[in-house]
Parts: sequence; structure tokens; C-alpha cells
Amino acid sequence: MRALITGAAHGLGRALTEELLEQGHEVLAVDRDTEPLDDLAVKSRGACSVQLVDLANPNSLERMLVGLWEQKFDLVILNAGISASGKFEDIPSAAYAKLIAVNLQAPLVLASGLVRRGAMNNKSKIVFISSLSHAVGYPGASVYAATKDAIATYAKSVRKPFRKHGVGVLTVFPGPIQTDHADRYAPPGAKASRRMEPEVLAKLILKASTGKTSELYPGLTAYFGKLYGRFAPQMATKSMRKAIYEKLEDPVY
Repeated sequence: MRALITGAAHGLGRALTEELLEQGHEVLAVDRDTEPLDDLAVKSRGACSVQLVDLANPNSLERMLVGLWEQKFDLVILNAGISASGKFEDIPSAAYAKLIAVNLQAPLVLASGLVRRGAMNNKSKIVFISSLSHAVGYPGASVYAATKDAIATYAKSVRKPFRKHGVGVLTVFPGPIQTDHADRYAPPGAKASRRMEPEVLAKLILKASTGKTSELYPGLTAYFGKLYGRFAPQMATKSMRKAIYEKLEDPVY
């Protein structure tokens, strides 16, 4: 199997890449950080090829798609993402524009481009990484939550059209993960030990990607969070506001 993973240098993307390599698959690892990508390539002994791409740059994104013209993939995981936390009015519009470009524009352009250009094999799968915020909201990171909402809606909308091209769609709604990214945007005092380990999440995602399910809320936190948001939406938002928004200090972006 040949896979493509964005945001492959760190966190969940790194765990997904290493798990696929461990299983004997080939991976094209995409990220903007050179050193960790090179480390992946060296350790994989040729099984992992790398591509340096700035997903916030439309020109870099288009060059990537052109470079993939003759390649075929069985699995694409659109994992790359950034955030911005704090009071909405304290975060500059440029930070929001970059967040939207990376979290929303890039996966939309890549997914549609790969399918349109015939870069996906028959019975292949595209995985979109959304967020548990889709179910419960995310006071203090509203634009991040909006991009993850939009990704979930896009995935639902293209599921049937992509199926006509032999491409399945899986949307993942993870809760908090034990990554440097989560630490950076979390409020002071947040306990990392309560978050899911990226290696565990990677295994759950890859297992789901081989099945027929179209949505995955991995782990008990995500599963019960979905139910909480569905049956008590106002209480869920209030809980998130107390747990996150009211504890935030300076904005981080």
C-alpha cells in the first residue's frame, strides 16, 4: 500500500507515518519542517519519501499536486493543522487567514485535486481529520472549530461523488491528543495525561480506514463528547467555556 500523509513531521502525523512504515507500507510524508522529514526518510531506509510543502501557500500546494501527477495512492490522510487560541478580538486577522488556509483550504484542494487527477487507486480511502469540537464547540478557538466543522461538512458532501471514482471517505473527530501542538494551545494547568496518545489514535484511525465506517469518534472521551454535544448542546458549550475559554491567558497563534 502507498499512503500520503500531511503534517507528517510531528504529533499524530508522525505516529501515523511510523505505524504505516512499521506495517511495511510506503509513505509520502508531507510537511514544512525539513529536519524531522529527513529523519523519517533516513530511518525508513527508502520506504518513506518526503516532500517539503507549505500548505498555507497556494503556489506551494499547486506545485505539490503537479508533482503527484503520475503517482497513485491507496490511502491519503489529510492531517496537517494549526490553531489559534484566546479571545477572538485579540488574535490578528492574518493568523486566522493562515489557519483557514492550512486547516480548510489545503485539504479541500488536495482531496479534490487528487481525485480529479486520477491519483487515487480503486478502493482507496481519503481520511479527513476533523475535531471533537464539531460536536461540542470550542470557545477560545472559534476559527479553529469553524475550519474543523467545515471539513466535516465537506467530507459528508463529497462522500457519494468520490465513491463514483472508487474513493472512500472517512472523517475522524478526535478529542485532546498528547502532542506539543495541544500543549501549545491548551489553557494553563491542562493535564496532558488525560489526552489520548498519538500512537494509540494512529492505530485506531488506520484500523477504521480499512473498514466501511464513514465517521470515527475515537476513544471514550470522543464518543461521550459526541453524545454530550448532541443531547445537551448548551451544557456542552458551557462546560467547554469553563474548561478552556475562562482559563486562557495571552492569545497563542
